[in-house]
Amino acid sequence: MKQLFIISFFCLLFSNTGLAQEEISLTVKDTVTTKYKEINPLSPAKAAFYSAVLPGLGQAYNKKYWKIPLVYGGLGLGIYYYTWNNKKYHEFRDEYKGRLDGTIKKGNSSIYGALDNDGLIRGQKFHQRNRDLSALITAGIYILNIIDANVDAHLLQFNVNENLSVRPELYQNETDYQFKTGLKLTYNF
Repeated sequence: MKQLFIISFFCLLFSNTGLAQEEISLTVKDTVTTKYKEINPLSPAKAAFYSAVLPGLGQAYNKKYWKIPLVYGGLGLGIYYYTWNNKKYHEFRDEYKGRLDGTIKKGNSSIYGALDNDGLIRGQKFHQRNRDLSALITAGIYILNIIDANVDAHLLQFNVNENLSVRPELYQNETDYQFKTGLKLTYNF
């Protein structure tokens, strides 16, 4: 009885192996494709030149269209505040000059009649300082527009692939066998 049980056990065990003899073929496909773009060394210079000629054109050259409204919004606000402060400066100055030469008397002006001469001088200085500051900010936004187009064109050509990677990693300390966290910088040739 014991021999019959062992024989039947081995028959059942090896009977399924006949079905498992199908041949499976594996094909290895390369799923990582590396596209090497040709680097154009004049691309950053072109983008900077385009932005210098027409603000926002360098951003369009780099296909960063969302930055164009920011450039024109910043330049527009700077120009608006420059013209507004320039107009106010000239109003205060004309009122003060009119009082000095006697064509306007204190209290006759509907806007600045309540101000004395010191108030008119302070108003002139305030609006002159804000006008000059607005001109500097507008020039700064224009220069930042050119720098942004240049830097963005440089970064578009930067090679980012799996050969250079920074990955978090857990490693085991060899002295106390505790797991530690860290960053690993890997560069593969």
